[in-house]
Amino acid sequence: MDIVELPAEKDAVRRFVKELWLPYHLDLEATTDQHALADNVDLITEEIPFRLNRVGSEGYRVWIAVDGETDRAILADTDDEFAGFIAGEIDEAPSVFDRPDRLFICDIYVREPYRGTELATDLFDRLRVWASEAGCEEFSLDPHVDNDRAIAFYEKLGFETTQYHMVASIEN
Repeated sequence: MDIVELPAEKDAVRRFVKELWLPYHLDLEATTDQHALADNVDLITEEIPFRLNRVGSEGYRVWIAVDGETDRAILADTDDEFAGFIAGEIDEAPSVFDRPDRLFICDIYVREPYRGTELATDLFDRLRVWASEAGCEEFSLDPHVDNDRAIAFYEKLGFETTQYHMVASIEN
């Protein structure tokens, strides 16, 4: 299994969106009350420019687990299966706060056949290296409250609940 960084290259991003991003969000939609995808747009076509912009930015990275040996230069063309991914973003602490810089984990997804294989831990380790190189001292993430499997995994990695993210309708 190789873990390679997703390049800001349209064909690679298209494959990532189709084979990992969309299945991840479809799984979340099926298991999480607050996660619904739009039904009136082509999700892949709409996501590609947004994802290209993010991947091309300084403080954001995506790593893809590829079942085989590959490198990012041929990521779009390899026949090897995409097994999972992790995405992170640097959250620099403003000088007015007494907290370290953090690496915010945006998304992590491992396809069903690869779950329970330590792949998610390997993906976290890749993010840990980047966090350390970037001077971050902590991870943070916002799992969905009803995603029990993910919460249990994060707790196993040492994450602790420090705050709640709450949402309310403006109409109420």
